[in-house]
This record gives sequence, C-alpha cells and structure tokens, in this order.
Amino acid sequence: MIKKVYSVRYSDRLDVMSGNLMKDFTFPWKRGRAPRTEFRAVWNEQALGFHFDVDDEDIILHESEDPDEAVLGSDRVEIFLATKPDLKGPYYGAEMDPRGNVYDYKARYHREFDDGWSFGNLKFRCEIRDGGYTVKGRFAMDELNNLDLVKGKQIVAGVYRAEFGHNKKGDLTEEWISWVNPQKDEQDFHIPESFGMWKLDL
Repeated sequence: MIKKVYSVRYSDRLDVMSGNLMKDFTFPWKRGRAPRTEFRAVWNEQALGFHFDVDDEDIILHESEDPDEAVLGSDRVEIFLATKPDLKGPYYGAEMDPRGNVYDYKARYHREFDDGWSFGNLKFRCEIRDGGYTVKGRFAMDELNNLDLVKGKQIVAGVYRAEFGHNKKGDLTEEWISWVNPQKDEQDFHIPESFGMWKLDL
C-alpha cells in the first residue's frame, strides 16, 4: 500500500535545511505541473523538525471569526501522521496557513474529526515572501511516541498543500497538491492511498 518512502536525516542541532529535499509534488486531480513545493525534515531524540518552501503568486488568506474556518479557507501546507498505514487507527493532522494559524485534529477513517484535539507541542512559524511563503516547525518526539506514531524508526505520513487562487475570470479556485498521488477519482487526502512512509535515519 505504501507507494513512497522519505528518509528523515538525523541532526543533532535539528538543522532542517540539512534534510533530504522532497520536491516530487503533483496535482492528483488536475492536469499540468504543480507550483514549486519543497519539503525537508530532520529528527533527533527531542524533536522532528520540518520546513516547507512554496511558490505562490496569489496567496489567499480567508477571514473568519472561526479560527479553523479561517485556515480551511486559506492557502496552507499540511502534514498527516497515522498510527497505521490502513488508517484503522487514529491519525493526526496539522494544516498550517501562511499567517501562522493551524487547524489540527485527531481523526479516524473516514473523515471522523475530533476538532477539539490539538498537538500539545507543535511549534512553527511562517513567513510570507515575494512569490510565496515558508513554514518551519517541529513536533516533540515524546508526543509522537506517546501517540504511537513512531514504530521501528518509521512514521506513516502524508504531506500536502492546499493551493487556492483566482482564475482569469477572478473566481476563487481550489486545487490540491500531494507528495503521494492516491490515484483516485474523488478529491480526498483522508484515505490510506495518499500516505507514504518516513524512515528515521541514524
């Protein structure tokens, strides 16, 4: 079932830019090349660090009094971490927008969300730059272990991006970008086929 494997380098200082470059992101449900999306991750005994750098000439930041709705209506990058490859156990999502807001949750297949749940030790910061944005952060390894996400130096994970923008008519568009192409007709990342494997190298 696992289609792709990403090697997460060990880093004493959690130097994320020393991590292996993941750049093979695609539009699963749209023709054409996806805009540049780059991801790196490293780990040590204390934390798993990650870094996104994406190109986006039309950043959408949704305004809403509901903080979760604000994130879900915005451009964002996403990490899903699962206890089992078949999703027959809980999995966890962190969807982070360029303003530094996060929609995080615990979920079960299929699309049973516990929106009241949050990562206790997720830390990240964002920067909007000319032509795009970056998101850099870390998960505490203790928390990932306590959630039963690290098994034999492996983590079942998905890496995604919501790419919103405007078409030539000025209408809002919503496109979806993924590291693993689930090869399904329905637009849905919350399925086992969209996950890959992270291997924690020593």
